[in-house]
Amino acid sequence: MASIAPTSRRAEPRPARRHTTRLGLDGAVWLTVGGENLAGHTRVGLLRAVAEQGSITQAAKAFGISYKAAWDAIDQMNQMAGEPLVERSTGGRGGGSTRLTARGERLVQRYGQIDAAHQRFLRLLDQASIDLDQDFSLLSILNMKTSARNQFVGTVTSVRAGAVNDEIELTLPGGAKLVATVTRESTESLGLRTHMTAIALVKASSVLLATGLEGSKVSARNQLPGTVAAVTPGTVNAEVELEMDGANRIVAIVTQDSLKSLGLAPGTRATALFDASSVILAVAA
Repeated sequence: MASIAPTSRRAEPRPARRHTTRLGLDGAVWLTVGGENLAGHTRVGLLRAVAEQGSITQAAKAFGISYKAAWDAIDQMNQMAGEPLVERSTGGRGGGSTRLTARGERLVQRYGQIDAAHQRFLRLLDQASIDLDQDFSLLSILNMKTSARNQFVGTVTSVRAGAVNDEIELTLPGGAKLVATVTRESTESLGLRTHMTAIALVKASSVLLATGLEGSKVSARNQLPGTVAAVTPGTVNAEVELEMDGANRIVAIVTQDSLKSLGLAPGTRATALFDASSVILAVAA
């Protein structure tokens, strides 16, 4: 009777386990003078301790540092701030005391306000942007709500000054570019400059769609080619969503007649057109 010897089986490789450790976000606020650190959380805490204790010695003890380390930090802040933040008085029944100056009190108060806002923003970022499987959306983080159907977040790549109006170029993720015309006053009030993040708002009613533009010249400053991703028909008008080259999307409102005459349907190549004056720019306050 024939027998078959059992063969050894090689263990099948297990699928790689997905890394589930959650990424976190942290940060600190520093007040600077001339690019050098003046005060952060620890130093401002030391100033608060001085205000509470009325003594550098007691403030140092509360912080668990030496008197010399506390005094050196306070002396450096006094010099960098341009005027004293802490002052000492000698003599008197209690042998003198130490207190914050009016400027020191304002600095501690303002740092607390800024740090609180910073921490709230960090929490928003931590909750909404650390998931690497999701696209980053500044609009959702800022919880911005506007009537404009199209909202784009990009980077200012050019600011061209004019006699009355300025021309601002915004580059979107994926490389698409938008151009907006704003007044010089708006450029200055928004602080628009290259490399900063800005938000472009365009109403769907301001967007025109065209097909077969290859080789044609049009006056619209913004010409964004793409592919129709969706068409939502209405009684009179239709909403057409165009997936722009570069993964962004833009929505236009067109009449039913235009929808038919242009042959707009999912998969159709088309170009979104709108004037630079139709673009509203916004920045995070």
